[in-house]
Amino acid sequence: MITAVETKLRFKENPDSWKTALWDFVGDFRKQKNPTAITDPFELGDERKDAVLASSIETLCDELKIDIPEWLYEIPSCKHPYFVAGDDDLMAIAIVQSPVRFRIRKVFVLENFLFRV
Repeated sequence: MITAVETKLRFKENPDSWKTALWDFVGDFRKQKNPTAITDPFELGDERKDAVLASSIETLCDELKIDIPEWLYEIPSCKHPYFVAGDDDLMAIAIVQSPVRFRIRKVFVLENFLFRV
């Protein structure tokens, strides 16, 4: 089981491949459906990645009908909108497609962000 804490540590250890760590967590969480993976809060440090991980966990909890841990409500929004794709051509699409849990934290992703091929 991959935990949120472990995932955040992987973000710090390999900042260039943080999305791989996120997708590993997402896939494992969907498979395991184990709420203990999100029991402990992760250490805050990078506002954007903190917001992405928190939004991802909340979205997964909604999808899997798992109670959202209270500590996630303490994770702040980004100060400025964060477009994960980083492509200006995709900004408008990301604004429309972003799941609500991401939009709340000013994180904008495409609707398939949490799904890998």
